[in-house]
Amino acid sequence: MQFGGYMREDSLQFFKELLHAPSPSGYEQPAQHVFRSYIEPFSKVTTDVMGNVYGRIEGGAADGPRVMLVGHSDEIGLQIRYIDDKGFIFFSAIGGVDAHLTPGLLVNIHTNNGAVRGVIGKKPIHLMEAKDRETVVKLDAQYIDIGAIDKVEAEALVRVGDPVTFSSEFSVLQGNRVTSRGFDDKAGSFVVAEVLRQVSVLNENLPCDLYGVSSVQEEVGLRGGTTSCYNVKPDIGICVEVDFATDQPDVERKHNGDVAIGKGPILPRGANINHALFKLLAETAAEEGIPVQFTGIPRATGTDANVMQISRGGVATALVKIPLRYMHTPVEVLDLSDLDSAVRLIVATLKKIRDKSDFVPG
Repeated sequence: MQFGGYMREDSLQFFKELLHAPSPSGYEQPAQHVFRSYIEPFSKVTTDVMGNVYGRIEGGAADGPRVMLVGHSDEIGLQIRYIDDKGFIFFSAIGGVDAHLTPGLLVNIHTNNGAVRGVIGKKPIHLMEAKDRETVVKLDAQYIDIGAIDKVEAEALVRVGDPVTFSSEFSVLQGNRVTSRGFDDKAGSFVVAEVLRQVSVLNENLPCDLYGVSSVQEEVGLRGGTTSCYNVKPDIGICVEVDFATDQPDVERKHNGDVAIGKGPILPRGANINHALFKLLAETAAEEGIPVQFTGIPRATGTDANVMQISRGGVATALVKIPLRYMHTPVEVLDLSDLDSAVRLIVATLKKIRDKSDFVPG
C-alpha cells in the first residue's frame, strides 16, 4: 500500500501497529515493544527502568557530538478508580482528557487477561432537563458500563488501576490524510524509528553519534524525556512532536500561527530553541526542497524539548513538529506527507552536525 509515494508498506504497517498498541502514560510497554522490535535490525537497542527505549547508531568520528532524537510513545487515556455495587466503573483521566468528548464512547480496558470492551454511559437526551443539556458532565461523574450484572462480575473481569483507551483505529480519509487516536505522539516515535532506519540504510557514517529515543510519561509531566536525556547526556537534541494545525474552522490563527496539515513539519522559534540548530534545520530544508512551516513559542514548550534543553549543563535543542488536527481526541488527523518530510529533514540535518561548539552562542 502506498500513499502518494510517502510511505513504504513496511513502514506504514509499523505505524499502524504502533498506533493500535495501547499506551496510556505509565502503561506504554505494548507500544514500546512494537518500537523495540522495529528498530532492532538497524540499531543497538536498550531499555531503562522507566521504560524509555533507546536505539543507538555510532558515528564515524571518534569525538563527534552526541545527538538525541526523541518522540514520546504515551497517549492520553483513563484509569479505573472505583467499581460500584452494580458493576459500573468510575475513572480518572490520564493526561489531558476532554470531558466534552467522552460520554457515549466505546473504550477498551486493558487487563492482565486481555482487553475488555465497555462504553461510557450517557443519560438519554429525552430524560435531561433543558439546562442540563448545556452542562458538561465532569469526568468523575462519568462511568463505564462493561455489561456486568454487579460488582462481583465486574471485578472478575477488571480491577482498580487498569488503564483504558478509546476504541479508535487507524483509518484513511482522503489521499494521504489519515485519522486515529494516539498520533500525539506516536507520530513522533514513528519519525524517530524511521530516521534510525534511514540512517542505517544510507550505509555511511554520520559525523555524530545518534540516539533515537521513544520516551514515556510525557503526558503526565515530561518524565521519560527528563530521565532519558539524563541517561544519554546529549550535546544536541531534537524533539519530534505534534502541534496544533490551524486550518480547521474553529481555531484562532492569531494565537496559534498559520499552520496546515500537508504543508510540511513545523519549526518553532523561541526560548526553548537553540538559534544555531534552528538555522541549520531551516537552511537544510531550503537546500533539500523540503517544505516547512514556522511558528513562534516565546516560552518553555510543553514537550520533551523543554526538559532536554535544561538537562545537566544544558543541551542545544530544537523541535520538529507534525501539524495535527483535533489533538487529544479519538479522531486526530494528520497528513502522512508531513511525516515523510520530517524524516527527510532530520536525516539531512544529521549529516551536517559535526562540532558541538557550533551551537554555543558567541
